[in-house]
Formats: sequence, structure tokens, C-alpha cells
Amino acid sequence: MAERKLTLPPFAALRAFHAAATHERFRDAAESLGITESAISHQVKRLEAFLHVALIDRSGARATLTDTGRRYLEQIEPGLLQIQAATEAILPATGRSVVRLTLPPSLAATWLIPRLGAFEQAQPDIDLQLITSTRVVDLRRDQVDLAIRQGKGAWPGLDALFLMAETAMPVCAPGYIDPPEGGPTADMFRDLRLIVSANFPGEWEEWARAHGIETPSLGGSITMEAQEQALQLAENGHGLAMGRRPLVDDWLNSGRLVAPFGTADPTGAAYYLCKPAGLPLTAAARHAERWLTGTAESWRDAT
Repeated sequence: MAERKLTLPPFAALRAFHAAATHERFRDAAESLGITESAISHQVKRLEAFLHVALIDRSGARATLTDTGRRYLEQIEPGLLQIQAATEAILPATGRSVVRLTLPPSLAATWLIPRLGAFEQAQPDIDLQLITSTRVVDLRRDQVDLAIRQGKGAWPGLDALFLMAETAMPVCAPGYIDPPEGGPTADMFRDLRLIVSANFPGEWEEWARAHGIETPSLGGSITMEAQEQALQLAENGHGLAMGRRPLVDDWLNSGRLVAPFGTADPTGAAYYLCKPAGLPLTAAARHAERWLTGTAESWRDAT
């Protein structure tokens, strides 16, 4: 039988592409790998040259995947995770247990990562490895212990435990709009620019319906791919965005954004902690589960 020749790209380029695709910003990708932004950019270009195709659109502020890049990531990520799991199984024990948690990048950046110091103090012998991705990771196939997902709480093959309800409210830069005394009206939106999240195209219609006003016109609105991008645009005074808690909390607590119409409304969705149904957790994963549910409960009590 003729020997099969493997056509494989440089592994360093694959790691850089995976980091850039999952973190969405070269700066964050570089920090995750402990290298420079220029090194990330160089390795991604090296991979694109190898494949003769563009994987990342660099025209915006973030590293946005092209259609080809998205398909390529979906195909190579399971293999990379399997290599990681197989390597961890062979490496000598370090005395620290590993728990792998996947969650949306926006929730990781704005809610979980600021609390990781507390986790490390509470569980010094557990290495909580975050897999940030906007895609749904197959926990069994990819050997991931836990997942935080947004939705209604029902996913085939998973047990889901409620963490936090998602609420939403319009937010803007301080001074962008004078808070109305009698609540929002359709008239006040005629001179305002709305910022729309591509992940929630009907968010303004839903909010208007909940407040009993006519849906504001989206003519002249700005649509952003990521929720964080919409909030950053609002922070810079370019319009009124829909802020979703808990993701918008840091902006509100720091005063970078304000909620001119007050209290947030339930969206009908929530964040859930998920694990494979019928598959027992490791002792370390159970500790991480208890910490995550307790931290979510503390967040709910404080809001």
C-alpha cells in the first residue's frame, strides 16, 4: 500500500488562527498564547498563504471570519481539542485538575474573567480552561466538561441548570439623550440613531412592543456583528444601543454608558450551565459547577 502523504499547514499558524477566530481580536488572541499581536497576524497570513484563501476579514475593528474561515474553523477545532486532550492525558500530573468550560466570548470577557481571581482563591487546585466560542461545542465529542449557553434551557443530550436571566434596556453615552420624565415615546426616537446587534435583529421591535410604543424606524441605524461592538459604538456617542445584562454591567457600573429609560426588561432568554446528560462529572468539575452556580446566585441577589 502506498504511503499516504499528509498535507498539513504549520501548527503554529493553526494555533494562531484558532486563537484569533475564537477571541475575535488579535490583541486578546496574542495574550491567550503569550505572543505578540504581530506574531498572530504573521501566522494567520502564513496560513492564508498556505491555503491560498482569505480566512479573516481585517477591514473592521475585530478579526471577523470569512465564510471560508468559518467553515475551516468548524472543521479543525475538534481536531485541535482532541490533540489537547490527548496531550493532557500523557503529560505528568501537576497536582492541579483541569476543568474545561466553553462559553460565549462576550460573557467570558464581561462577566466570568473579572471573577476568575475569586475562583482561583476558592479552588487553587483547579485549572479552569476557558474555550470561548460563538458556536455550539459538542461537549461529549470535544471532551469539554461544562458549558454556559444562552437560550431557553433545552438542548438535546444536555442537563441545563439556570444561572441568570437575561434582561435588556436601551443604553447610550452620558448626555446623548435627556432622560424623559414620562417614559419613552415614539416621537423622541425620530432624531436618534439606533444601533442594532446582528444577533438580535428584532430587539428594538420587541422592546417597543413591551413598552407600548410604535417600533422606532431603523432607517439610518447601524448594525454591528457583535454585541460588544454595539456597546462600544454607543459609548463613543454614535447612537442608542440595546444593552443586555449581565454583559452591559461593566459599562453601566463604570459610567461609560447609562440607561436613560431605567429598568431592564426580561428578554425571555437566560444563561444556563450545561453538562452532558448521563455522564458523571469529575470531582473538579463538580467543584467548578458549584462555584459557578453560587457566583451566579450572588450576582442575582445583587441586582
